[in-house]
Amino acid sequence: MLIGVPKEIKNHEYRVGLTPASVKELINNGHDVIIETEAGSAIGFDNEQYIAAGASILDTAEEVFAKAEMIVKVKEPQPNECEMLRPDQILYTYLHLAPDPRQTELLVKSGAICVAYETVTAPDGTLPLLAPMSEVAGRMSVQAGAHHLEKAQGGRGVLLGGVPGVAPAKVLVIGGGVVGDNAAAMAVGMGADVTIMDRSLPRLRQLDTEYEGHVKCVYSTGSAIEEYALEADLVIGAVLIPGAAAPKLLTRDIISRMKTGSVVVDVAIDQGGCFETSKATTHQEPTYVVDGVVHYCVANMPGGVARTSTMALNNATLPYALEIANRGVKEALERDPGLMAGLNVCRGKVTYKAVADVLGYDYVEPSAAL
Repeated sequence: MLIGVPKEIKNHEYRVGLTPASVKELINNGHDVIIETEAGSAIGFDNEQYIAAGASILDTAEEVFAKAEMIVKVKEPQPNECEMLRPDQILYTYLHLAPDPRQTELLVKSGAICVAYETVTAPDGTLPLLAPMSEVAGRMSVQAGAHHLEKAQGGRGVLLGGVPGVAPAKVLVIGGGVVGDNAAAMAVGMGADVTIMDRSLPRLRQLDTEYEGHVKCVYSTGSAIEEYALEADLVIGAVLIPGAAAPKLLTRDIISRMKTGSVVVDVAIDQGGCFETSKATTHQEPTYVVDGVVHYCVANMPGGVARTSTMALNNATLPYALEIANRGVKEALERDPGLMAGLNVCRGKVTYKAVADVLGYDYVEPSAAL
């Protein structure tokens, strides 16, 4: 199979779909790889490394899209990239379609076969291609929150871990999944007073055991969120409904009554955000203020540590890319129900129910669309 990697074009997005090491694995399996020039140069993967791995370098994204049978990216395709896709071409990347009707429309129109990292599912029900970026985003959320609590950044002027004689900051993490767990670990490590909320009692028990009493584990209700958010210096939104729009758990009313200079970090912003006042921002302009509360809602947080993120992502995505390339997309998906769950759009049909429901498309079974 001929596999193409274009350069990412979102604001301050430096990750790349394949590392040179991943390219070498694909080449060793009998495939050909084409890379847009300088696609990974910003994070230390230059053209020479890709050439040494066996790839060919092309001058433009247009050439890559025109020639490749499978496009491997990181972020969702932008409108001009969607328009370069063709029928039966495979697109393998993050999509996050539920809050993005325009992208969905363009992918349906393209006729391409679109496999979304974020809905590929492991046998135990976890999301193996979302997990590495969730780990990164969870850890970054606390770094970002701590930074923006500084007075010069618009925050309250609070040190996350405090000092002897001065209490640490109060951190509320809403959601006990991969993002929330990693956020809590970082916040505890920095000495903060941490509360984590979830609606799963078994998960809360796991977290309570994991943190040995160093984190308060609270059942998530509207009343509990309000109570703890009003006391918090930093709130991290870490909820996920796979493939669907995130629920709005922190209301505008609660935001309006939070401490002036407190910070909220919405890690769910890729799926529309879990705060009513959230709107997507970029690494160039990461924050804005609503009712005195600093909002950090960067839609590609892991892009801020793009080299680490790229390598972590490739560790997870490469085995599936090899399956698709080695077997062809139809056989690969039919052999693995978890990979089939990643099929969101196929030949003009929406094949992920949560996306179809929220955007008003007729849902077609993935196997039928294939």
